[in-house]
Amino acid sequence: MSDAETLDETTPEDSAFRALFADAPSSVSFQRLRKRLLRQVRQAISDFAMLEGQKRWLVALSGGKDSYGLLAVLMELKWRGLLPVELVACNLDQGQPNFPKHVLPDYLESLGIRYRIEYKDTYSIVTDKLAPGSTYCSLCSRLRRGHLYRIAREEGCDALVLGHHREDILETFFMNLFHGGRLATMPAKLLNDDGDLTLLRPLAYAAEDDLARFAEAMRFPIIPCDLCGSQDGLERNAMKKMLADMETRMPGRKEVMLRALCNANPSHLLDPKLFDFAGLRPQTD
Repeated sequence: MSDAETLDETTPEDSAFRALFADAPSSVSFQRLRKRLLRQVRQAISDFAMLEGQKRWLVALSGGKDSYGLLAVLMELKWRGLLPVELVACNLDQGQPNFPKHVLPDYLESLGIRYRIEYKDTYSIVTDKLAPGSTYCSLCSRLRRGHLYRIAREEGCDALVLGHHREDILETFFMNLFHGGRLATMPAKLLNDDGDLTLLRPLAYAAEDDLARFAEAMRFPIIPCDLCGSQDGLERNAMKKMLADMETRMPGRKEVMLRALCNANPSHLLDPKLFDFAGLRPQTD
């Protein structure tokens, strides 16, 4: 980045941004990757009107590649004057065994990023309610979401921002299609049940592989998601494998499928709640 791209006045957020990208690669391939992620997040923010009525966002930070990448891209957009909201990074320590409690606060402190770490032992609740060997992810996620909404309110935030990406959205769509009998997926923007907060997914257009390459190049201190001994459900793993196989045999299919989710045609589906089939009659002279 050239001096001409910096802002005239240095703020704590400017300093945090510069510290975050201080050791970023200068290669052409990395710059292309970085610009692509910026462009995709800007497009998602625009397409889904994510800035409407927004002043402060709580950015959920798990310690995984996706949430690190999300925070970095949002910080760059803010530094460039393209994201007029305050950002608060938040990690919810859920009491998983061997969770490295020092990693995130040490990292965020070293960069000067505003953050909040909260401890809530939801792990014990999950293991008490589910039989040994069960997949914990679904219940764990619901409990985590409830606490994050609470923290967002306490921090005066208008939205909870999550790091779900293109593959998460496609996998969820096919899980609902094959196992739930409905056409639905993770929306890029959602109003919570209480109607007082929005949930945003600015990485909706971003590819998981891009986020993995970005995280590796930025050397984020990744915390594995298998600390509790439970991996994602077999159904989601099957969807991930199916999509990967499609992409190998027919490159570009994931992008086409994502575009399809953005281009629904109710009159060419079979849901009478979405289209007035009863009122569809030939016109007479």
